Amino acid sequence: MWYPGVPSAAWLLSVPLLAWLLLWLRKKRQGCNNLSTSEWENKPTSNSDQPGVTAGFCSRTMAQPPSTDPTKMGAGRSIAVLTSGGDAQGMNAAVRATVRVGIYTGAKVYFVHEGYQGLVDGGDNIRPATWESVSMMLQLGGTVIGSARCQDFRTKEGRTKAACNLVKLGITNLCVIGGDGSLTGADQFRTEWSELLAILLKAGKVTSAEAKASSHLNIVGMVGSIDNDFCGTDMTIGTDSALHRIIEIVDAITTTAQSHQRTFILEVMGRHCGYLACVTALACGADWVFIPEMPPEDGWEEHLCRRLTDQRGRGSRLNIIIVAEGAMDRSGKAITCDNVKKLVSTKLGFDTRTTILGHVQRGGTPSAFDRILASRMGVEAVMALLEATPETPACVVSLSGNMAVRLPLMECVQVTKDVTIAMAEGRFDDAVMLRGKSFENNWNTYKMLAHVHIPEKKSNINIAILNVGAPCAGMNAAVRSTVRAGLLQGHRMLAVHDSFDGLAHGLIEPIDWSGVAGWTGKGGSNLGTKRALPQDFMDEISLNIAKFNIHALVIIGGFEAFAGGLQMVQAREKFEELCIPIVVVPATVSNNVPGSDFSIGADTALNTITMTCDRIKQSAAGTKRRVFIIETMGGHCGYLATMAGLASGADFAYIYEEKFNIHDLELNVEHLVEKMKTTVKRGLILRNEKSNANYTTDFIFNLYSEEGKGVFDCRKNVLGHMQQGGTPSPFDRNFATKMGIKAVLWLTDKLKDCYRHGRIFANSPDSACVLGMKKRSLVFQPLSELKDLTDFEHRIPKIQWWLKLRPLLKILAKYKTDLDTTEKTEIEHVIKKRAGVP
Repeated sequence: MWYPGVPSAAWLLSVPLLAWLLLWLRKKRQGCNNLSTSEWENKPTSNSDQPGVTAGFCSRTMAQPPSTDPTKMGAGRSIAVLTSGGDAQGMNAAVRATVRVGIYTGAKVYFVHEGYQGLVDGGDNIRPATWESVSMMLQLGGTVIGSARCQDFRTKEGRTKAACNLVKLGITNLCVIGGDGSLTGADQFRTEWSELLAILLKAGKVTSAEAKASSHLNIVGMVGSIDNDFCGTDMTIGTDSALHRIIEIVDAITTTAQSHQRTFILEVMGRHCGYLACVTALACGADWVFIPEMPPEDGWEEHLCRRLTDQRGRGSRLNIIIVAEGAMDRSGKAITCDNVKKLVSTKLGFDTRTTILGHVQRGGTPSAFDRILASRMGVEAVMALLEATPETPACVVSLSGNMAVRLPLMECVQVTKDVTIAMAEGRFDDAVMLRGKSFENNWNTYKMLAHVHIPEKKSNINIAILNVGAPCAGMNAAVRSTVRAGLLQGHRMLAVHDSFDGLAHGLIEPIDWSGVAGWTGKGGSNLGTKRALPQDFMDEISLNIAKFNIHALVIIGGFEAFAGGLQMVQAREKFEELCIPIVVVPATVSNNVPGSDFSIGADTALNTITMTCDRIKQSAAGTKRRVFIIETMGGHCGYLATMAGLASGADFAYIYEEKFNIHDLELNVEHLVEKMKTTVKRGLILRNEKSNANYTTDFIFNLYSEEGKGVFDCRKNVLGHMQQGGTPSPFDRNFATKMGIKAVLWLTDKLKDCYRHGRIFANSPDSACVLGMKKRSLVFQPLSELKDLTDFEHRIPKIQWWLKLRPLLKILAKYKTDLDTTEKTEIEHVIKKRAGVP
């Protein structure tokens, strides 16, 4: 791709320039030929992380004081990692990160095969792990090291055998990846450790020296479960991937249901937790969902039939009903697919089908979200083990909003048990609250959008919605929830076609409830979107705002949406019609909108890139000694390249925010040359499209090709606009739905505040905001305040949280990068979540 003002690839790759660079590289390499493989692997890169970046999702920084050597933190320590209980996609990513970061710190790391059974049986079930032994497992579902239900470990005799096996190997740090049962067993093992050592000493199975060296056992847990039933974390490893499987099937079923005007009833997994069912209902716009935490009110049968009939009356050709496998009514009687089918078929006469998804939800490759989540948790787990003292309680590494946190394991287990008790006692509101804020928000969002009775009393408020910038998956879901939330508030909703162009030329029309039916799963932008900014036709826009009596504006889009909103705020002094509340909802694959850690559409694009990289790596693995150079989108923002690098196990990712030069390229090439001497004979390099005006994708491809002659060959792939297409991921559908509702509720409150003398007048900075995810919550930030935090030339925020994850990408690729051990992550408590609950 060529940009105006940027030297062309043909010029850059001219013979004299390339010849000079290659000659310079060879001279530089002459002084490096005597370095061993290990020396090259530990040679630091010159890429320095930007200072002053605020934390987000990553709970520790990577800027290290010279006095501390992070590669010696685990010296003399041993760590064992096991997976237990039901398998979940992403477990392998957690194992990989634990092994590689453990080795990076100087610790000896062991695999425990077959879960707790392998811990009890010992022998070959506990084997040393190497850097190469976790290669090519990132994209695999399930768990490569195996999992098994173990009755032996439930007995003291079994736990004594397990303790003996660990003591003999000098292992005093145990990382357990599993559900609440597996983690509870780990905590019991830790609590009994001194007693088990005494039994072994008395029986003569261990020596006093061995017992003294293993006097304390540290335990850290990571929750791997597709059910997301562990309290204290917003998402468990495997949940997002399970949602991907479910939504793929629901989307496929929707097409056949529409063709035949059918009602489909789908049962999803979750055991006694309704998270999968609730989010699936949100992501596909289901007509009804049954979850165990909140059984339907008595007489639900009539209510269900009435809702399905109303939907058909509104022109819908299908009905979708989601049933969680643990669903029940208020009396505790199970609600099954067959029960619901019989009801709908008998009372309404609808053509009805049932589908029980089963273990397909556990299968398949993990999503990009799960890979990054598991990798982040693996790093935090290793650090928690190495920082633990005998007084530190067993902890579990969790996700809270956009932050990785540590929580006391047994507190989380207790709250999880309290949910079951609350359901058994009929305290269903308490059960929903105890599941946590994420679950509660999903349930409240579903309840709002499932309410199809529009209030008869109108507010006389007109809210306009437009999409701005490049299209992305999830825009339509945001429009749908915005429209329906507005209608439920009694407002009149107006659809603006073709962005600010349409606002200027009067392409505005009312949109009703049925007008956005089925939009949740559609990619692109049904309203139409353009990149034009409003400054060129502000007169026309102000006239149309007055003509259509628009009282508030929802702008859904990327950097152009932010810039356009800011221009409208700045024009308020000249145009009084622009003194209305404005909210910008970030939606772009580039994830470059100031004021938000995440943008709608970025997750879908990230999954597209990751899936492509998986296939490319598979090709490279078959061919051997091949390096792929992949160009991603994102403008000057390196989010996609960095996160896709983490999710796909890339060897490096070049981005604009982290400057690189010919010396860095030399180090990266040499790193791959040494990698080809191992059993891992493949390479993957990502480059953000505008990472450097001169070091283009073609330049890097030619450079790697020349320097790799005789060692590896190169291929390149420019992914292009496929990253903007496709159906939105479950994350983007859910995120967009919540953002749309939040925007409308904020506007409703703001309109009340701005109502003066029979008219709306909003001129304060906080009347025009960006709605964004910041760390743990959705917040509104004034556009005028974000102006100073924005690099308008390169269309990126000046501070970007994900840059903190860059060193993790390097560490997992076996580069030596400083790790900050001075910033400790404190254990947070979750008991407060039970406040007010008996």
